[in-house]
Amino acid sequence: MRNKILILVLAIVFAVPSFSQVDRSKQPAPGPAPEINLGKYESFTLPNGLKVFVVENHKLPRVAFSLTIDREPILEGNQTGYLEAAGELLRTGTKTKTKDQLDKEIDFIGATLFTSSDGVFAMSLTDHIQKLLGIMSDIVLNSDFKQAELDKIKKRMESALAAQKDNPNAISAVVEDALLYGKDHPYGETETEQTVDNITLNKCKEYYSKFFAPNISYLAVVGDINVKEAKVLVTKYFGAWKKKTVPSFKYKKPEAPKNRVVALVDRPNSVQSVISIAYPVQLKLGDPDLIKASVANTILGGGVFRLFENLREKHSYTYGAYSSLVQDRLVGHFSASASVRNEVTDSSITQMLYEMNRIRNEAVPDSELQMAKNYMTGNFAIALERPQTIATYAINIARYHLPKDYYQNYLKNIAAVTPKEVQEMAEKYIKPDDAYVIVVGKASEIENGLKQFGPLTLYDKYGDKIDTTKNKAPEGVTAKDIIDKYIKAIGGRENLEKVKDRTTIMRGSVQGMNITTVVYQKEPNKMMSELDAGVMKQETYFDGQKGVVSVAGNTQEIQGDALQAMKYESMIHPMFIVDSLKINAKLAGTEKVNGKDAYKLELSLPDGKTWFEYFDPETGYKVKDSKSITVPQGIFTKETEYSDYRNVDGVMYPFKIRQSVGAQSFEFNVSSIKVNTGLTDDKFEMKK
Repeated sequence: MRNKILILVLAIVFAVPSFSQVDRSKQPAPGPAPEINLGKYESFTLPNGLKVFVVENHKLPRVAFSLTIDREPILEGNQTGYLEAAGELLRTGTKTKTKDQLDKEIDFIGATLFTSSDGVFAMSLTDHIQKLLGIMSDIVLNSDFKQAELDKIKKRMESALAAQKDNPNAISAVVEDALLYGKDHPYGETETEQTVDNITLNKCKEYYSKFFAPNISYLAVVGDINVKEAKVLVTKYFGAWKKKTVPSFKYKKPEAPKNRVVALVDRPNSVQSVISIAYPVQLKLGDPDLIKASVANTILGGGVFRLFENLREKHSYTYGAYSSLVQDRLVGHFSASASVRNEVTDSSITQMLYEMNRIRNEAVPDSELQMAKNYMTGNFAIALERPQTIATYAINIARYHLPKDYYQNYLKNIAAVTPKEVQEMAEKYIKPDDAYVIVVGKASEIENGLKQFGPLTLYDKYGDKIDTTKNKAPEGVTAKDIIDKYIKAIGGRENLEKVKDRTTIMRGSVQGMNITTVVYQKEPNKMMSELDAGVMKQETYFDGQKGVVSVAGNTQEIQGDALQAMKYESMIHPMFIVDSLKINAKLAGTEKVNGKDAYKLELSLPDGKTWFEYFDPETGYKVKDSKSITVPQGIFTKETEYSDYRNVDGVMYPFKIRQSVGAQSFEFNVSSIKVNTGLTDDKFEMKK
């Protein structure tokens, strides 16, 4: 023991002089790029053209099978969304099994199985792979699409669209795609309620029949299996899959604008602006520029780098600002983005453009370049910890005709990038002057500040250019005309005056919970509502002056803006008495609601609170309202759509109501409306 201690002491003593020689004023020189051990894979091709890549990994007793259909992008047209629907339909039954039977068999072996329009992923324990492959091959070779299942899928898609309809980030993505690629390109199309409604079963069947072919497919097999075993199993279950001649397509090549263009989407209740500076680029996987250009983008904003440091750390404009440079077989794109406060929208764009210009015009310091290289090296190393990555890289080499050592040399190529090459790539791919500046925000507060960056054009949330002359209301039409037509359309003043109380029962679902809501109203402005979600019940009382809400025995008084809003919303027919409520109504032009033009009225109270209501020019019915609400989580826009008007004792009421608040969406169907049932005042007073 003494000898060991003496050796340790001597080692420390004699090490001191060597440490004292280190010059800590200089950053250590970067070491050589680490050697990459990609792991081994083996491959084979079946006679039908299916290309199979096998990666052995015996750490866990499980195997994953990932089938990729390597088709070209498809223009979906007026049925945009049918590819997504077809991908979901694959999981809903085959010629021999119903969806329930598939679910039970998959659950019984504890497996995972997902389908999409681009393929199938399945994974199970090694003991069950024969059963799993039987199910997977049955889906790939014998899918049987049913109309009832498509109807369910379309309803889910429509609900998802409704949830995203007012999401500013989703709106920005839609408009960005439309501008960068054009709506006649697969990457520029957008799903809408109308295109989803247009999806037919035959279109989904046609896609499956034409494009699910082994000769354009790759199968990755990863896990507790060797190539000999894999070949026997894949041949057994996929050998009968027939090859096909698959259609190919040609599309016009998208180009960046020759000069900067500013695109503004007005979202009147926004307190933040979503900014995106974007344009298409010609960059594919395997392009000699790709790695060097990726390093340049990483420095700009591909992580916590220049954009982040500038907009967040230096100026406190945002929580985060980033950029991406994406390669693609058809056309890639560049995008720099951030969400900022309304009042600093133009300042944020100025700083984003400054950073884009700086990386073009100034050499990157060695220390900053090394940080970016370290960041990219770390991400690559983490990805290699997943065996599935090895299979993905092997398939990429085959799909995109890359050199066989492309990934083996990836880190060496990153390490070799110089400051000069970063600047060259920035000059080639970072284009601050030839870009779309896309902003989703409150136009009345930010529009003037945006004009300094280039010609400004207004767009709607679907990426369609707004014709400001066309969106003006017809000459001579006033807000009073629209309100009068609405009153006449829903029954006329005489019938509306007869309604002294109303009871409405609505049913719907929110996040899988069935909800029943009963709303009692009595003139002039009393309301009581009962919400029953099974596990949770809520009651709201408003006696015309005071309001309270009770949840699970906890009662809270309604105050502030929420109380003021309740005074208006408790009225049975508030538009009938707009003048007496001292509401100022102004015609703000026209706007599309679900693809149809609607008159847009701006209504405001004496205290300055404003909201918007939309009316169908043909029927006169109200089709939507939009207002800003304040909740503990912040300020949100609440949009409510109305449809399916029906006659109840001489008055037309909407029987379908769809509401969205932020990313949440709720749809309710009215099951009954009763009027003049003799509701008494004590109904609207909370019981002690």
